[in-house]
Amino acid sequence: MTVLVGLDVGTTGVKALALSPGGEVLARAERGYPLSTPRPGWSEQDPEDWWRASEAALADLGVEPDGIGLSGQMHGLVCLDSDDRVLRPAILWNDQRTGEECAEIEARVGLERLIALTGNRALTGFTAPKLLWVRRHEPDVYARIAHVLLPKDYVRLRLAGTRAIDVADASGTLLFDVAGRRWSGEVLDALELPAAWLPEALESPEVSGRWNGIPVAAGSGDQSAAALGVGIDRPGPVSVVLGTSGVVLAALPGFQADPQARVHAFCHAVPGGWQAMGVTLSAAGSLAWLRDVAGGSYDELTAEAAEWQPGAEGLTFLPYLQGERTPHADPGARGSFTGLSLRHDRGALARAVLEGVAYGLRDSLDLLRALGVEAEVGRASGGGARSDLWLRIVASVLGIPLERTVSEEGSAYGAALLGGVAAGVFADVHEAVAACVRVRDTVEPEPGWREAYEEGHRRYQALYPALRPLEASA
Repeated sequence: MTVLVGLDVGTTGVKALALSPGGEVLARAERGYPLSTPRPGWSEQDPEDWWRASEAALADLGVEPDGIGLSGQMHGLVCLDSDDRVLRPAILWNDQRTGEECAEIEARVGLERLIALTGNRALTGFTAPKLLWVRRHEPDVYARIAHVLLPKDYVRLRLAGTRAIDVADASGTLLFDVAGRRWSGEVLDALELPAAWLPEALESPEVSGRWNGIPVAAGSGDQSAAALGVGIDRPGPVSVVLGTSGVVLAALPGFQADPQARVHAFCHAVPGGWQAMGVTLSAAGSLAWLRDVAGGSYDELTAEAAEWQPGAEGLTFLPYLQGERTPHADPGARGSFTGLSLRHDRGALARAVLEGVAYGLRDSLDLLRALGVEAEVGRASGGGARSDLWLRIVASVLGIPLERTVSEEGSAYGAALLGGVAAGVFADVHEAVAACVRVRDTVEPEPGWREAYEEGHRRYQALYPALRPLEASA
C-alpha cells in the first residue's frame, strides 16, 4: 500500500503523520521537547532535540513511506559551522530580543525598498534580525558560521544529508526576494551577509534529497502547509487558524504586498503561487493563559462563556500577551481586560477572550480584503476550531461561514501531500488537495450577533492606541 508521511517540526514537539493516497490517516506519532527561555523575551531550542524527536516519531509510525514531506516552525535561526555542527541553540520565531537589529535593517535597506523586495518589514520574529544579533552580541559564534538553516531544514540535513529550503519558508527570513522566488542579493549586500551561508531554495513539492532511497519533498513553513491541509491551494477560501497563534491566510494570484507590511506576503507552497497572511500571536494561547490563571478546563471555560451574551456587557480583551504582529507589528504591545464590572465572572472573562481573538483575526481579514482578497468562506483549523462556540463567534465577527475539514491534522497533513507529489503519487499540489481534502461541516455566522460584534470590534480597535502610551512608559 502506498504511504505518504508528513513530518512537522513544531515549537513544542514533532508530529509524524502517515496518509493513504486518498487522504485517510493511517498512523500518527508525536514526540515532545523542551523550550528554553534563558532571559525574558528570549526563546531557544536545541536542534538536536528536533532530530531525536523526529527519529523517534518516524520509528513510532511503523510504516514504510513512499514519500516524505517536511513542515515546521518558521523563522528560527540554526547556525552551523563548516562541519555542519550546531554553534548555539536555535533562536525561535517567538523570540523578541532583536528590536535594535530590526531598526538597523530598515535603516540599511530602507523600509519601502525592504517591503518591495521581501514583502515584509523587519520583525523580531524573522531570521535576518537574529543573524545581526549574533554578529553584534556573539562575534565568536558569528565568525564560525558556515551555513544557516531553518528548523525543519536542520531535520532534513540529518534525515537526507542535504542542505535545502523551500521558497515559502525562505520568504520568512527577510533575506528572500519573494516576487522573484530567489535569495535577494540586494538585501544580503545591504546587511553584509554572505550568500554562501544560505541553502538552495526549492519549490515546496520538489525532491530535496532522499532518506533510505525515499524522496523527501522540500516541504513548507507550517502555515503554508496547514493551508494546503485544509485545501487552500488557489484563490478562494481563506485559511483561519486557531492554534497557539491565530492566522488568516489567503492564496494570491500574484505577488502583492501591503504598503505598510501589516500582513506578510510570502511565496505559497504551490509552485508559482503566493500568499498573504495576518498573524495574531496569542490566539488559543490566550485561552490557555486564562485556563492557567483562572482554573477550569477548556470545556468548562467555553460552557461558562456561552452563558454570556455577545459583547459580555462591554468587557473587552486585547490578546497581545506577547506583543503583536498584525496589524501593529509591536513586540511591546500588551494584553488587557477593559470594561470590568462586579457582574463579570470567569465565564465573562472567557467570553471576552474568545471575542478578542476573533477581533484580532478580523483585523487581518480586513487587511487581506484591502489587497483584493474576496473572502466568502473560511476553512478553520487548529485546536480552537474544535470549539463550536468559538467558531460561531469567529464566523460572526468575520462575517463569513467557516468550514471544517474531515482531517484536523494541520501542518503535518499538508506536508504529507507535498511528499506525495515528490513521490509521483500526485501530478501536482492541486491534484493532491483534490484527492485528499474534504469538508466535514460548516459553522454559519449568527445574524443576531452582528450588531454587537461590529460595535465590539470598534471598541477593540480603539484600545491599542489608547493604552500603548501607558505601556511604553512602564
